Amino acid sequence: MAGSSMQRLKEGWRIQVRVIHALTLRELHTRFGRENIGFLWIMVEPLLFAGLVAIMWRYMKGPEEHGISIVAFVVTGYIPITLFRHAVSRSISIFVANSSLLYHRQVKVLDFILVRFLIEMLGGMMAFTFISSVLGLFDAFPMPADFGMLIGGWLLYSMVTLSICFVVGPLSEMSEVVEKFVPVLTYIMIPFSGSFSMVSWLTPTLRDYMLWSPFVNAIEIMRGGVWGENLQVFYNVWQPIAFSMVCTVIGLALCRRVRRTLAVE
Repeated sequence: MAGSSMQRLKEGWRIQVRVIHALTLRELHTRFGRENIGFLWIMVEPLLFAGLVAIMWRYMKGPEEHGISIVAFVVTGYIPITLFRHAVSRSISIFVANSSLLYHRQVKVLDFILVRFLIEMLGGMMAFTFISSVLGLFDAFPMPADFGMLIGGWLLYSMVTLSICFVVGPLSEMSEVVEKFVPVLTYIMIPFSGSFSMVSWLTPTLRDYMLWSPFVNAIEIMRGGVWGENLQVFYNVWQPIAFSMVCTVIGLALCRRVRRTLAVE
């Protein structure tokens, strides 16, 4: 009995992996086609945003701030927030746009959110790796002091972003108001994202408030992995994990509710 259950679980997992792979290829082809550089645009988009902002900050504030490279500082903050903004915006009205695919029994509504998120996450990872490597050649980006901490911070940030996508996706199907307010909210959250400031630069009172943000905790961990002991960081690893778990549970419930009312075309 246990063996057959495990076999069914493995088979279900293999099917789901194939579904994700097929949907990913479909999404890449739909968004980028096969012209010019094709799917590499998933890297170029966040790269351009981060690069332009870094150049602006370099000329406005000089080469360093608080003893660290201003360009590297902006890159470590702007690429993650680009992941968040792009992933959340692409979760809006995602179910209606792909409802015809629900005709296939193996395709689930969660697959649509997961696929678009994975594409944005992959693009962000490629952009971060590329720009940090290039800047490193010019001594504008340090060799990460702790790769495990850097990757852990990125994964925490990604987990928080995905959990919010699980909530925004079904809510946008339930109310058009969500679609109008999400772009505004993604701009409002920038000061509370930790992208352009460090917690150690704030007063103790503001520091306590900022650490309630799951994004701030994840960014602090990432930057701790980049600069190590050269930069003082404050974070609570359990805060983004708890936040993600709560949002995921809410999002799964909302997705299930939307699926019952979604008409398959």
